[in-house]
Amino acid sequence: MRSTSAATAFAVLFSSVALSVAAAGTASAESADVVSPGGFVVNHTLQRVYVSDQANGRILAADYNGTLVGLNVGFGDVSDLVLSDDGATLYAALPSSHEIVALEPATLKVRTRYTVATDTGPRHLAFTSGKVWFSYGDQWDGDLGSVDPEVDPASGTDPVALAQLPTEGTGVGLWGQVLLDTDPLRPGLLAVGETGDSTGTEAVLDVSSGTPKVTAWHDSSYDLNDGVGDIDLVAGSDRVLVNGTDRHAYANGTFTKAGAYPAGQRADVGRSGLIAQISGTKVAIYRPSAAQPVRTYSTGTQPAADVVWAPDSSRVFALVASGNSYTVKPLTQPTLNVPTLTVNAPATATRTKQLTVTGKLSATIPLPSGAKLAVTRTDLESPNGKSLPTATVKADGTYSFTNSPPVGGKVTYKVSYAGDATHTAVSASDKVDVSRASTALKLNNNGKLYNHGADVKFTAHLGTTYKNRSVQIYADPFGGDKPKKLIKSGKVNSAGDISAWVDMTRDTAVTAVFSGDARYKPKTVKVTAYARVKVSTAVSKHYKTAKIGSTSYSWFHKNTDPLLTTTMSYYPGRQQRFDLQVYYQGSWYSAESQYFPIGTNGKSAITLEAPGESGIRARMRSVYVNGSSGDTVNSTTYGSWKYLYFSN
Repeated sequence: MRSTSAATAFAVLFSSVALSVAAAGTASAESADVVSPGGFVVNHTLQRVYVSDQANGRILAADYNGTLVGLNVGFGDVSDLVLSDDGATLYAALPSSHEIVALEPATLKVRTRYTVATDTGPRHLAFTSGKVWFSYGDQWDGDLGSVDPEVDPASGTDPVALAQLPTEGTGVGLWGQVLLDTDPLRPGLLAVGETGDSTGTEAVLDVSSGTPKVTAWHDSSYDLNDGVGDIDLVAGSDRVLVNGTDRHAYANGTFTKAGAYPAGQRADVGRSGLIAQISGTKVAIYRPSAAQPVRTYSTGTQPAADVVWAPDSSRVFALVASGNSYTVKPLTQPTLNVPTLTVNAPATATRTKQLTVTGKLSATIPLPSGAKLAVTRTDLESPNGKSLPTATVKADGTYSFTNSPPVGGKVTYKVSYAGDATHTAVSASDKVDVSRASTALKLNNNGKLYNHGADVKFTAHLGTTYKNRSVQIYADPFGGDKPKKLIKSGKVNSAGDISAWVDMTRDTAVTAVFSGDARYKPKTVKVTAYARVKVSTAVSKHYKTAKIGSTSYSWFHKNTDPLLTTTMSYYPGRQQRFDLQVYYQGSWYSAESQYFPIGTNGKSAITLEAPGESGIRARMRSVYVNGSSGDTVNSTTYGSWKYLYFSN
């Protein structure tokens, strides 16, 4: 049993005024979600959909879009809902408190509470002939009761009556708390479906006089393996629909099999006689006794929990699984069949040459003869579409039309059927790659090497085009920290040129782009220009500068360690290669080169150990080596030699 809090108990005793939330106060974009669906009914006058959440003791109201607009809580358990015939009162069955409550449909405030003197219900509800009919009982002993809203309890007469099941013509009676349904087109009839055993019993009762009488009765429901899980009176006919699938006709007190729809689980029958059937993860709409559905809706990965028609048949509402709850989802235009439309255009075509587009319009419900299809062509010069002559559907559903596309590039042919009294609108399209001429696009400076920081002018030259004379120039410096950037966009000059300047601090890919036009294809050209690093080396701790021959040397005492500070363009992880050579007998001989890191300030200071003897000549340089220096964003750059002489 579900326990209730003290607050909930008081709410049950003293009505739900304090807990009620008026519809006007809760209007929002929130959907009407329930965890454990119970009753599910529609009020067309207010355009409200009501659903009860059994697990949470709530009644929710949604608008025709499925948006939550009203809520009342604290009922403990709400197993079913029903509206009076005039839609002026909403009734709810509360089996945990053994009550039927009457609510104001616009606000969900409780008007009246009717106590049902049983500990086994009420469970299911129906309204017809001015009364609320309800089922109650245990698995072995089910029965019917009624509430007469016209009876004033103050008069001393109880408006609630129990034990309403007829004794004549009912055999051993009913097992369990039976399912109920009514026909709005034939007031006074009440369908009954037994739930207490695995085969079930079905019946139609006449309650128009206030005292139920058997119209038709059948035990074991033609041996349905899973019993009766759903029962519906078919509007305006002597039939019931069992479990959303089996049609049973009734006459002279008995039932006979009258066919079946494809396998389903449950259904609801609209005033029009159309059937909304839950079948797996689909909701199918059938005309009476039809073999093919009018249309089918998908419910996602899980079956819907329930479906209900709007009284005017304008839509069906489904409780569709969404995570751990169910959401009210409107299914619009349920009476209209959805046609299938195909469009087949050639994959390629020549501009200004005639092409042929074919296709087919088909439907499971016959289409009008000679249906007309609207045709639209969308291309570079008509991005919003250009209407073409209509196409006529032949008797076999096929159609065709010809066209000579004046524009190249991607051309879309869209074909549309506007719909009719029994079919929805439908459209489809196909694309054609229409030929365009090629143009020339050139860009200078490919492969050139520049000093660090040089301002370089890149010029793109565009050849013949139709209307578009614009070119975009992009610069993409090497390295992941600087993205590709548009540096110039505009029309070329009378010579077909457009230029942009690039500050060459890194190797850079430069791209010129022509986006194409109605007669010429897009064109892109890319060049790569290279940039050296900026490198210099300062010598310190020498005592003078003097020439030996024509070369200037920094002079050191033989025991003084030179300090050589290199400044190089910084990049994360960058190193300089330190080259050292010694002069001997007229030639320079290389010592082993070493790599040293460049600090974030762009500096790398190296102390060279003094030789300790005089007359030694040496030289050094700093080098950036693409790849070996830790990155690849610049081209290999050699710094100038620095000459050192060690004296006494």
